[in-house]
Amino acid sequence: MKRYSLIAAVALLFPLAAGAEGYISRLLNQPIPGGVAVVPLGKVPQLPRAYLDGERVMVLRDSDDQWIAIVGIDLKTPAGKQTLKVNGTQERTFMVGRKDYKEQHITLKNKSQVNPDPEQTRRYEREYKEQMIAYANFRDATPSNVVLDKPVEGRLSSPFGLRRFFNGEERNAHSGLDFAVGLGTPVKAPADGIVTIVGDYFFNGKTVFIDHGQGFITMYCHLSSFQVKVGDAVTRGQRIGKVGATGRATGPHLHWNVSLNNARVDPAIFINAFKP
Repeated sequence: MKRYSLIAAVALLFPLAAGAEGYISRLLNQPIPGGVAVVPLGKVPQLPRAYLDGERVMVLRDSDDQWIAIVGIDLKTPAGKQTLKVNGTQERTFMVGRKDYKEQHITLKNKSQVNPDPEQTRRYEREYKEQMIAYANFRDATPSNVVLDKPVEGRLSSPFGLRRFFNGEERNAHSGLDFAVGLGTPVKAPADGIVTIVGDYFFNGKTVFIDHGQGFITMYCHLSSFQVKVGDAVTRGQRIGKVGATGRATGPHLHWNVSLNNARVDPAIFINAFKP
């Protein structure tokens, strides 16, 4: 795929549009818990630095030629006003709305995947720490695209944000989007990036993380096999693995996470599949 300079790439991905609201904002702005807020930062000459709760957030130029912050909103964020810190001394506020998420009840035959034993718990804690470090990373590289390709073509099954109950016991809400596709289906990178994790985890099964730049991280779980290794530079559309049913899974599917500024957000927003 031919590469372009940053200016040319932005022009291709985000063509000029009429009106005060820029192209990226119209596509991605869903300011709800687990959503994305696109916050105008003005037309200043240099790239602003913006932070939410101490986490640096992505800043790009939109098609109206102003800087914008693309802010991930944690699923546990209450409705109301949130404040970005910009360049250390300035503030930009935005409002977070409400969204009620449905419940999902799952029965697992493997009881240890509901209540792990002490050794399994220690393994999970090590794996969780590795993932949190990867999610918190911020590379200055600008993402090749923020409107993403689907990693697989197939039916969307479990949506983001479901309150999940395993064998009747409530656990963390569903932090990604599931695709119901067959065993061995190729999984493709939705944007350029660097592979930061390739591992076989207790709950996630075979897992790949891709860092797309500026705190924009994607995760792919329950794979059957890998086609990348840590440190690989991958390009949009490149195969990174195959769908499986490893880890805590009741059948073959792809679980896909998207993270912004260390907040897990609804991947459907980035593939034009979001439902309010």
